[in-house]
Amino acid sequence: MLFDTNKIIIQELNSLGTENIKVSTLRTDLIHPIVSGNKWFKLRFYLEEAKRLKCNTIASFGGAYSNHIVALAAVCKLNGFNSVGFIRGEWNDSPSLLEAKALGMQLHFISRDAYKYKEVVMQKFANKDWFWINEGGYGINGALGAATILTTKDCSAFTHIICACGTGTMLAGLIIGSNENQLVIGISVLKNNTGLNDLVTALLPPEKNKIFTTLHDYHFGGYAKHPAELIDYMNQLFKREKLPTDIVYTSKLFYAVEDLIQQQYFSDNANILLIHSGGLQGNRSLAPGRLIY
Repeated sequence: MLFDTNKIIIQELNSLGTENIKVSTLRTDLIHPIVSGNKWFKLRFYLEEAKRLKCNTIASFGGAYSNHIVALAAVCKLNGFNSVGFIRGEWNDSPSLLEAKALGMQLHFISRDAYKYKEVVMQKFANKDWFWINEGGYGINGALGAATILTTKDCSAFTHIICACGTGTMLAGLIIGSNENQLVIGISVLKNNTGLNDLVTALLPPEKNKIFTTLHDYHFGGYAKHPAELIDYMNQLFKREKLPTDIVYTSKLFYAVEDLIQQQYFSDNANILLIHSGGLQGNRSLAPGRLIY
């Protein structure tokens, strides 16, 4: 099943820009209520490979509030696959996991120590005819799928393309899909994510091994950390632009770019495109009322 990319829009963000700098966002979060944002793009070519190999079950890894896990469960259900999720930590009845289970995903919980050795888990189930996808969709197929994000709309006029990143899969895809004259920047949402550049470079074909930038000062304490300052920013941004963001990825992206503009990081006449990668699942961990949307 292909999703309707016509639902994606480019939204101008006047409150983030200046007289000389234009800021817009590519709203991939509008593509589907569950398979939101970049998840479909990162998964699409894996599904094609699984079909080619005649695998009827797809397995992957993620945390209790993983967008990847919920999106995978939904995509598998819509495309006739069984799905299996290996979840980091003890049993957790998070809304995300309950939704994944309702979509038919079989859940296995593994200790945080065991989670570090995913290849051991995969070997344990090696006798099953399963198709495995890395956590977050990391891999060549994930990057090639993410590259197609930039084909959903005409993005050729933008001078900068910026996204939030964890594994770097989408960042690699944007580098592959961008023009030579476009600068691609990744905002890391992980603390001490020192291997990010190597992870990205490993996914790039030689002809697309262009210069890119990763910035590491906007993680707000680490993955999924969301101090009051960030929650307040998310609410203020929604008031200004009617733009929902999540505590893990997109809020840190938009905060970073607004801060960088104030610091005069970008040259005059910059035309910046931010990739709204969806991922609102993480907000379910917040107490009701903390966000106004």
